[in-house]
This record gives sequence, structure tokens and C-alpha cells, in this order.
Amino acid sequence: MERLQKVIAHSGFTSRRKAEELIVNGKVMVNGEIVRELGTKVAPSDDIVIDGIKLEAEEKEYYLFNKPRGVITSTSDEKNRKTVMDFFETNKRLYPVGRLDYDTTGVLIITNDGDFANKLLHPSSKIDRLYIAKLEGIIDGKAINKIKEGIKIDNKMVYPTRVKLKKKDLAKKTSMVEIVVHEGYNHEIKKIFDAVGFPVIKLKRESFGNLNVKNLKSGEYRRITPKEIKQLYYLMKKND
Repeated sequence: MERLQKVIAHSGFTSRRKAEELIVNGKVMVNGEIVRELGTKVAPSDDIVIDGIKLEAEEKEYYLFNKPRGVITSTSDEKNRKTVMDFFETNKRLYPVGRLDYDTTGVLIITNDGDFANKLLHPSSKIDRLYIAKLEGIIDGKAINKIKEGIKIDNKMVYPTRVKLKKKDLAKKTSMVEIVVHEGYNHEIKKIFDAVGFPVIKLKRESFGNLNVKNLKSGEYRRITPKEIKQLYYLMKKND
């Protein structure tokens, strides 16, 4: 017997948090009866229907995608802009793990495993997210140290684990900085550098944990191997 929201998330239908919302809102039926209690446990033989759709076990799929600029990190867009899912041809209910801004490129995980996605995104996982940021202006040691000591954004303190100047272009007055964070707050990297007076011109996520897109062109993707999934779980457990 397992909790209903966990079973829904494991099926790939949606994330666990969204599954909880569906249950509370009376959108889930178990064996013909509406269930609203989050603690409800179900057996493998139970018949589960979500918003009129019968829940079927779905094979888990995990992809590493090199997100291009000018693409929305979403399964759909009300303005009909291109989304990351436009690059995938599948009948599975895939969705991105977390978000990258419209103009941010690089590593993005795409899956139908809601439980796996939630664990990756949870603050306790402390998975390294490495970004390379091109900044307006020549950043100095004072600004870098201020970031290392902790920056307050949206009333939260953020403590990057690494901030390193990679290159500076005196003629163009720009800097290239490597920064590693564990969180995935909205516009986090841009807000960090804005706070010290160096706006981000260009941003790429180079790696997420043990995954990088060095062998993928922009817009390309590949399956994440079972070994890589196991390594991600190890990193999460190690940091827990």
C-alpha cells in the first residue's frame, strides 16, 4: 500500500505537489469514489481515475536536453511561443524539471517521473547547479566576496558554493563568471549579480549534478542512463 499522491507522481501523470492539489480539489476517484484525503493509501489493484482519465502505469523516461535561447521552459504557452516540449516527439506526459529563463541556455532534465523531479528540486537535495554568466562590466573581488558571503534576494539569503572570475574583456567591458548554487529560485542568478551591480548579459547552465551538455548541440537531447540516475540519487542522499 502506498500514498495516493505518491502513486500518481510515480505514474508520470503529474508531480506529487500537483497530485495533492488534484486530490484536495476532488478530482481523483479510487474504485469509483472521490477521495480528498491526502493520507489515503491505495493498492496496485485499485482503480484510479484523475479528472476522467484512468491512471495507467507509464514507463519512466529521463532525458538530458540542451535548451536553446528563446524557448519557454514549460509544456505549453498561452502566447504560442516555442516550448522545450516542441523538441520531443512522444506520447508520454513529459515535463521539465525546474525552469530555465527564456533567454537562458544549457542543462535541463525532462522526465515523466514526478517523484524523481520533486526530490531533485527539493532544497534538501543540495544538487550543484553550475552556471556561466556573462556580465556587463568588469566585476571585482569586492563584489565576488560579497556574493560568497551571501546575497539576499526576494527576502531569502542565498549562499553560492562557488563564485569564480573566468575571463574579463577590458575592451568590451564584460566579465565571464562561474557560479554554483543549490537552489532554483526564479531568476536567481540574474538577481544575485544585479544585487552587486553587474547585470547578466548571457547565461548558461553548464551542469546539474553529474550531468552536462558538452556533447549535445543546442536543441539536442539524449536519454539519461540508469548509471547517471543512480549517481543523482547518490548525490541527493549524500547531501541529505
